[in-house]
Amino acid sequence: MRMRRASMVLLALAGAALATPAPLALAEKAPRVGEPAPDFELTLFAGDKVRLSELRGNVVVLNFWATWCVPCRTELPTLNAFYQVTRKHGLLVFAVTTEDSVPLYKLKPLFEKLAIPAVRRVKGPYAVMGGVPTNYVIDRAGVVRYASAGALDLDTLNAVLIPLLNEHPPL
Repeated sequence: MRMRRASMVLLALAGAALATPAPLALAEKAPRVGEPAPDFELTLFAGDKVRLSELRGNVVVLNFWATWCVPCRTELPTLNAFYQVTRKHGLLVFAVTTEDSVPLYKLKPLFEKLAIPAVRRVKGPYAVMGGVPTNYVIDRAGVVRYASAGALDLDTLNAVLIPLLNEHPPL
């Protein structure tokens, strides 16, 4: 009797596990350097939606940041200035505000000063990697070329992005 009850419990648990959808992290492959970038959908602060598949031919940077993050406060103006100089060469940068930042309405004055589009939500397997800031760089062909936690400085921006901007867009 005890064995039969244990078997029924195991069968019930197995059935529940099969009926439960996989978490997003398991269902979608996380971005890995050297591999094709998984698609994403960004919801911009203004409400527009942008998909990675629409950005092919450009070099794309996803920058995850937070208002309380001291390195982010140094990185964001540097990234914004770099973007303003290089966007004419096919660079697109998106600043993704993390959920633990101040409310979006309080960020409006900052967003109005940035040339970088501000993102309120990301659908896809992109997330903070161990801390903010976290940056993902996707080349013109849609391959992840950089993924790391830590602030980007001007030397790193030049080393990572300039070679990618010099590559020709795929046909």
